[in-house]
Amino acid sequence: MKSLICGSLAFDNIMSFDGRFSESILADQLHKINVGFLVPNMRREFGGCAGNIAYNLKLLGGDPLIMATIGQDGAPYRERLTQLDISQQCIRTIDDSFTGQAFITTDADGNQITAFHPGAMSFSHFNKVADTGKVAIGIVAPDGRDGMLQHAKDCADLGIPFIFDPGQGLPMFNGDELKGFIDQATYVAVNDYEAELLTSRTGLTLAGIAERVAALIVTRGENGAEIFTNAEHLAIPSVKVDKVIDPTGCGDAFRAGILYGLTNGLDWATTGRLASLMGAIKIASQGPQNHAPSRQEIEARFEQAFGYRF
Repeated sequence: MKSLICGSLAFDNIMSFDGRFSESILADQLHKINVGFLVPNMRREFGGCAGNIAYNLKLLGGDPLIMATIGQDGAPYRERLTQLDISQQCIRTIDDSFTGQAFITTDADGNQITAFHPGAMSFSHFNKVADTGKVAIGIVAPDGRDGMLQHAKDCADLGIPFIFDPGQGLPMFNGDELKGFIDQATYVAVNDYEAELLTSRTGLTLAGIAERVAALIVTRGENGAEIFTNAEHLAIPSVKVDKVIDPTGCGDAFRAGILYGLTNGLDWATTGRLASLMGAIKIASQGPQNHAPSRQEIEARFEQAFGYRF
């Protein structure tokens, strides 16, 4: 059963600065900053919420269908998706734009300066959900503002159950628009910070949001997650890892677990635990799409962590 993943495809350019930003930026000269940082180490990762979710769902044996826009420089991403056997049916190339890109510089203290160029993401509304064919479920993840509004409406109009996953795109919308997303969605998934922002902007409590959807999922990092449904409130434990390497993309891995559980009829407790495991597997690897456990390895890790098979 296909899972429609509406969201971004992007390149993450990650650079390391051996010094400290605080030693290069003068507090009394913030009105006229002109600084440069030597970054001897740099890597480029495949990223974007749609790409990350699809990658993890494929690891589980799911059938992801990405709906996204890429730019004139997107050939390497298309080649990667071909190698992964992930459909490109609903990926549109915008010839006069670059693919969305993040430029992230981290200093010796772990502080980050990030610049993000949306590029082709700004044209995501050109894609129409009606063109995808039959899908079992969808997710509206961070993307161009107009695209997120359009794809949520399309899913609702077509009767496709979907997860509203605003992520870092949440600040683009006002309270009424966020209420509109919630009322159209079947499920809402946010992290704890996004949950605070969502309740602040809409004036709704978490309980109030949960009443409007079939399930509200709130991730809480090392403290696990909570799932609120009409019938129950589940506390989902986190999965311990030997070493935390890189949290980038953990939320997307978690959402892939949710999609897999929903399309395969798993109960919420198992679905949440599988999602938690996928986040833990990702956090132990550098970059959002470099972990590569087999399906058998995922099953074994799940049984080891929770004492039963999913």
